[in-house]
Amino acid sequence: MAKQLKFSDDARQALLKGVDVVAKAVVTTLGPKGRNIALDKKWGAPNIVHDGVTVAKEIELKDPFENMGAQLVKEAASKTNDVAGDGTTTATLLAQAITSTGMKNVTAGANPMIIKKGIEKAVDAVVADLKKIAKPIKNKEEIEQVATISAGDEAIGKKIAEALDRVGRDGVVTVEEGKGMTIDIEYKEGMEFDRGYVSAYFVTNPERMEAEVENPYILLTDKKIASVQDLLPFLEKFVKVSKTLVIIADEIEGEALATLVVNKLKGTFNVLAIKAPGFGDRRKEMLDDIAVLTGGTVLSEDTGRTFENLEVTDLGRADKVWADKDNSRIIGGKGGTSQIKARISLIKRQISETDSDFDREKLEERLAKLAGGVAQINVGAATEIELNDKKERVKDAVGATKAAVEEGILPGGGIAFIKARKSLDGLKYDNNDEKVGIEIVRTALEMPLRMLAKNAGEDDGYVLRKIEDSTVMSSERSKIPKIRTMVTMPLPESLDQ
Repeated sequence: MAKQLKFSDDARQALLKGVDVVAKAVVTTLGPKGRNIALDKKWGAPNIVHDGVTVAKEIELKDPFENMGAQLVKEAASKTNDVAGDGTTTATLLAQAITSTGMKNVTAGANPMIIKKGIEKAVDAVVADLKKIAKPIKNKEEIEQVATISAGDEAIGKKIAEALDRVGRDGVVTVEEGKGMTIDIEYKEGMEFDRGYVSAYFVTNPERMEAEVENPYILLTDKKIASVQDLLPFLEKFVKVSKTLVIIADEIEGEALATLVVNKLKGTFNVLAIKAPGFGDRRKEMLDDIAVLTGGTVLSEDTGRTFENLEVTDLGRADKVWADKDNSRIIGGKGGTSQIKARISLIKRQISETDSDFDREKLEERLAKLAGGVAQINVGAATEIELNDKKERVKDAVGATKAAVEEGILPGGGIAFIKARKSLDGLKYDNNDEKVGIEIVRTALEMPLRMLAKNAGEDDGYVLRKIEDSTVMSSERSKIPKIRTMVTMPLPESLDQ
């Protein structure tokens, strides 16, 4: 099929149409008084959502050139969601404002590359100013305030604050569908992975079909253990030191498994055999994580370690290891603090460098298991429509709250962008086109506040003028009735400054 080509203003206008279509659909959801969007499905009831990135992802345009424009702004929303977890509607609105004004100036004869230089210079100045005025979150109450405002629901805010307070800064909070109609939190203590015991003969609690070993030594290997001859030399040394052993291996089968089971049943020593988590390279990384957590060494062909030269000092230690047929948990690993911190730093660096959503998710899970823990928020609702909407709001609120904990909080309601425009006042430029780029950003920074006002049914020009008035560029602005109507709850003092 022959390729279609467009140039100059025809190309720009087609791209801009796509940007405008996405933005028009997305920005109506902005703020606590934003509208809901109905998304049709091929089967079942439609989805009712209040989430910018979810709306954006559903949009595909028939015209290929317009669709390219739509995809560009969708990418901006998606990237914002990946990095911050929320703010996708604001990102879409800013992208549209910059694109629209920028293309008008290019059509009028301005140099696009010089305009781009001015835009980048202005963006750098605004970002630096926003970082300067950001306030660090100091306590659980402020976490709850951020979560409540993001979710638009006080009960959800309390649950998210509780979860984040429990797992810590580096912990992971996941959101899943619950079975009831309420929102519950499930905590997973220690390092948990989705592999269970190799044989039911290792069970110590027959009623619950669970195995539990207190204060064990932990042998870690990515090898298959099938021959008892591989294990015997080590076991003879081990039983002189302890009679409690956990083996985490790629596979344990044949006569090696039979020997372990027989000795377990005879009471010769207490043993628990578990299949190693993950696959391929990810398995090796997770075994290394467990080794760092427990203070052990992974027996691997990659490192040249064999059963013949394995010593008891190569084993890890923990307060407890628990397993059922599907999952295992290591509680109270005895690894060194400095080694664990170094491993955490390595994983954080890998998270910042990866472009894969899947890899990022798996790295974050590993980080949580090493550093903080995992809290799973189970969201329940009466209907599927309500469930989907509530789940998305909880996910957004978790992302926004984690970002706030990490980088601090800013005045809401678009106020931070209005304040940040002052950073552009003294910005130097080389020519008029560069100045145009700076002014494009200045104008774009008004748009979040204007759209919040429009969605609340207010005159955006009036609200903007009042905000710009120096006498109300403080918490006094919250006393202006028309500004107060833009929110659904009293602004917390920490955010209303």
